[in-house]
Amino acid sequence: MARPLPRILSNGSTQLARSRDLARTAADSATDVLHPLITITRGLRRLASAGRRKWAETPKDRRGPLLFLGASAVLVLALVPYGPLLAVITVMAAAAWQGRDRGPATPEGPDETQTQRLHSLYEAMVPHFSTADDPAPLYAHGGEWDKAFPEYAFDTTGRITHLLVRYPAYFPDGEPESRARVEHLLSAKSGRGREYHFEWDAEGNELTVTVLAPLPTDIAPQRFVTAPGETVLGFTDPTEVQRTLPLTHGTGQRDIPPVVWRTGTRSTEPHLLVAGRPGSGTSTLLRCIALQALQYGDIVVVEGGGTDDHACLTGRDGVLAVESALAGALASLEWATAETERRLIAANRARQAGHPPPEDTKRPLWILLDRPTALSHVAAAEGHKDPLSLLQVPLRHGRAANVTVVVAEQFDGLDALTESVARHTRARVVLGPATAEHLEAVLGAPPQTTPVAQLPSGRGYARLGAGPVLRLQVPATPDPYDEATTEADRQAVLDLLPQRTTPADAEPERTPAQPEPVPAEAVTAEAVTAEAVTAEPVVVTAAAEPVAAEAVTAEPVVVTAAAEAVTAEPVVAKAVVAEPVVAKAVVAEPSQASS
Repeated sequence: MARPLPRILSNGSTQLARSRDLARTAADSATDVLHPLITITRGLRRLASAGRRKWAETPKDRRGPLLFLGASAVLVLALVPYGPLLAVITVMAAAAWQGRDRGPATPEGPDETQTQRLHSLYEAMVPHFSTADDPAPLYAHGGEWDKAFPEYAFDTTGRITHLLVRYPAYFPDGEPESRARVEHLLSAKSGRGREYHFEWDAEGNELTVTVLAPLPTDIAPQRFVTAPGETVLGFTDPTEVQRTLPLTHGTGQRDIPPVVWRTGTRSTEPHLLVAGRPGSGTSTLLRCIALQALQYGDIVVVEGGGTDDHACLTGRDGVLAVESALAGALASLEWATAETERRLIAANRARQAGHPPPEDTKRPLWILLDRPTALSHVAAAEGHKDPLSLLQVPLRHGRAANVTVVVAEQFDGLDALTESVARHTRARVVLGPATAEHLEAVLGAPPQTTPVAQLPSGRGYARLGAGPVLRLQVPATPDPYDEATTEADRQAVLDLLPQRTTPADAEPERTPAQPEPVPAEAVTAEAVTAEAVTAEPVVVTAAAEPVAAEAVTAEPVVVTAAAEAVTAEPVVAKAVVAEPVVAKAVVAEPSQASS
């Protein structure tokens, strides 16, 4: 026969709850009884702190008289009848006065408006957290909301900023659809236009709702304190990452948590895909990445939108090409493919020979593409190769060759991306307004915050591989050549750009080459028989008087240079003396010599 469970196990939860209430009541009673003693102790501590501060501020030459005055006062009090008692009473009264609560008395519990808001939220959640079969429902129409909401906080406007929600154990908190319905209801009832962070505690059947503060949008681009191979995509909430960067923010400095993307040979997410609406800040993120990449590597920029958003990079040191036409984009991507293969072969040969990789294979190469699908449409119309098809080798072998690919595309062009781009770009960023379904489709997981309809430029979400979805604010990196850019932002970008040099794809200017010296050995040419030709009189500029040229019969001539140039025009020689000079013919045709 089965034995019944012990009483402590059958109704242990009830006894624990009763014990918790008794302990809380005893603690409150002890606090009320000992409140005068706590106040006097606090006052004595404040008086002692004030005495130490006063003693530290007293000059050293005055401390002796001050000690003598204090000792005299103590001696007088000791000699006066009831002096010590009066001194103790005075000190206790002063300590009680100093230890009193100086802050304004906070009302216990919410006021009438806040109570009404919590009650309305409780009633709205009854259909989601209650069933007809529950004998003791936590949520019921007309029930007590304080049991469901043990913690809450409001801002100065009366809207909820923090809320702890308890829900029954049978609620399917593991289903994303059920969670989404509750999150949507809480964000709508607590106040629209704000971002809420939801933290589900499935073990304790509790949901913590927190209103997130807006991320700073006025952080200018600067030299971030990062290691080689680390790229700052933007900034996020301090509760999401365990690292901060010292940044110049306005006139001071702040420590702000960044979203750091690690690239290179040891990266798990070597390539990046950026998606967003027009004006959401995708080109801004590419410029920010380019400024950081130029510190340690070279970049190739392919711009398919035709807006010249990256014209500020043209001709800079480390910028190999900035292409916006189809022919230039194809040539640049073909070169990038060949360069990736060359790096792989060079590194493999060095590894087989037991040598370290060559230095030219260690320098990072970045391939930045802004709206490449626009060029894909042009290539399909003109019958050329798709530029995205040339990214297969850099995407597949880029990590081993230290080549990084960043693709920025708008939402309407994501379907035109090739399978290689979608498969190898495991680091994802979505900027601008987007629905939760759209974010999940691009990032691979839903965010823990509620998306809002209006977002500033550069605001969105980031997910690096299989990590969590983080809020992201891209540093303000506008186009310095744009007329709408302020002078401060323009100067901040220009200060980070390298010096302007000759573009890598442009040929350098050619200067006339100096004639090479002729070898000293004489080369004997075949004898050429020439007929006598009467030359016209030629005036020689070096002589004071004109010298008539006589006809010279050509004889076998020894040529001192290779007989390559052939001409039939008469040759005029400048004489340096007034006497007739006979010039040797260097051609195979009859020539005229002047003296």
